Amino acid sequence: MYCILAAFPAWAADVGLVGLFPGKAVLVVDGGVPRTVPVGGSVGGVKLIAVSENSATVEISGKRQRLAIGQHAHAGGDGGGAQSTSLTADGRGHFITTGTVNGATVRFMVDTGATSVALGASDARRANVNLANGRPILVQTANGVTQAWLVTLNSVRIGDVTLNEVEGTVHQQDMPMALLGMSFLNRMEMKRDGQTMTLRKRY
Repeated sequence: MYCILAAFPAWAADVGLVGLFPGKAVLVVDGGVPRTVPVGGSVGGVKLIAVSENSATVEISGKRQRLAIGQHAHAGGDGGGAQSTSLTADGRGHFITTGTVNGATVRFMVDTGATSVALGASDARRANVNLANGRPILVQTANGVTQAWLVTLNSVRIGDVTLNEVEGTVHQQDMPMALLGMSFLNRMEMKRDGQTMTLRKRY
């Protein structure tokens, strides 16, 4: 699976990443048809600078922004430079994206029913979450009540949005993906427009 670092032209309202291959990325600009762009090429003012095994870099006017496959981000209109990112629903209506916890890559699903950012055991280990500083709690899961740890995550990043000191829950077992819960989302301005959800940092 690949990620991309993306930047956007002043005249492009929306840029999405729909595919990534060695030396190439598939981009959609302003809802147009997907375009395969080779390294050094550009589409709609978005230039692809480099591609590695799990990331790529595009540059517009010196600005760069991280996107995962399936994500969209809106350009311009910030004025105040607020951090924001946009997510696109999958076929089941779930908003799934790649982000980071303490700098470690984590696959997230947006879950407004989750109180906090919830991590499985292996994700927490990769993110170097210190359970010694956590508080044991009991949580309700699909398999019943189980023990977990309430912790403070140093940083959580989704796209261009980074929050520090975010409440998290670490489960004993691995999870299919981490849950982006309300301890992160409560600090966002959330807007849903059809299949697109835009998150803008409030504080």
